[in-house]
Amino acid sequence: MEEAFLWSRESGKVRCELCAWRCLISDGDAGYCGVRVNKKGVLYSKNYGKILFMDKHRIEKLPMFHFYPDSETLSLSSFGCNMKCKFCRNADLSQKTSGMGDKYAPEEIIKLANKKGVKIISFTCSEPTVNFEFAFKVARLAKRYNIKTVFVTNGYMTSDAIKKIGKYLDAVTVDVKASGDPEFYKKYMEVESVQPIFDALKSFKKHRVFTEVSNLIVPEIGESREYNRELLEWIINNLGSSIPYHLLAFMPAHKMQDTPETGLDVLEEFSSEAKRIGLRYVYTHDSAGISGSENTYCYNCGVNVIERTASKITKVNLVGDRCPDCGFKIDLVQE
Repeated sequence: MEEAFLWSRESGKVRCELCAWRCLISDGDAGYCGVRVNKKGVLYSKNYGKILFMDKHRIEKLPMFHFYPDSETLSLSSFGCNMKCKFCRNADLSQKTSGMGDKYAPEEIIKLANKKGVKIISFTCSEPTVNFEFAFKVARLAKRYNIKTVFVTNGYMTSDAIKKIGKYLDAVTVDVKASGDPEFYKKYMEVESVQPIFDALKSFKKHRVFTEVSNLIVPEIGESREYNRELLEWIINNLGSSIPYHLLAFMPAHKMQDTPETGLDVLEEFSSEAKRIGLRYVYTHDSAGISGSENTYCYNCGVNVIERTASKITKVNLVGDRCPDCGFKIDLVQE
């Protein structure tokens, strides 16, 4: 085990300051995530360097469409999570609180990325927040080798955590569920407040971490039009209209096998509302990840500037980062 970051002693226990739970942990116990443990007054990380899943793929699959488009990323996952989503598609990873995995040092991850010819490392599948110490050291080392690092996260972390990693982390996709409906979070994710997620989004912006937002639309129980409008208005007012916004279809999984998949017609309705309210880059993804509205259009004249099929780029119609027809600048981070 590795000594954890972001904790303090309090009333004979330790207070974890990594995520929004801010657990007060007795000796011998673990926090809500199950992977940060108090051992005789010191907080340790149980999953440091333990990688249970590793894959190389296009960054668009995260989903992330505007950060180094069409680049390959090395995706890593350990075990543990600070939420208990009843619909988690990666419960075999996220709900584990122990596991062997393959043990890596940060330097080995950098060597693997170089060997595989990738310039982006992503922490995904399970919540990267609870693997913070390892992710931080990989991100810090990656800077020296001009390798970018990305989090795919639920956003339930503290501003202290974002401040610490913000100078090294390059990009983040924050996955909001059910448009941030607080009752959905309580009932299906055991989360008492969604406010920390919105605070984290503002903190990522403050620390200049490139951000995309996804929103999982769950049929009937998590498809509130009211909360969707509130989320859209909040994004525009706090993050800006150029934030790439992904609408994701729900897939039955884990403890919610009987909940139906989200229809593309519902996603398109939510997409139309996002565009009407003013978001410039809106994408829809079906549950199998093979169809939806994934093209990038020039906001100024409507020309299709990036074509995608099943989250794979099939055609790029840009002059640098500008529309070939009207010269409007498309909001992308690219080489």
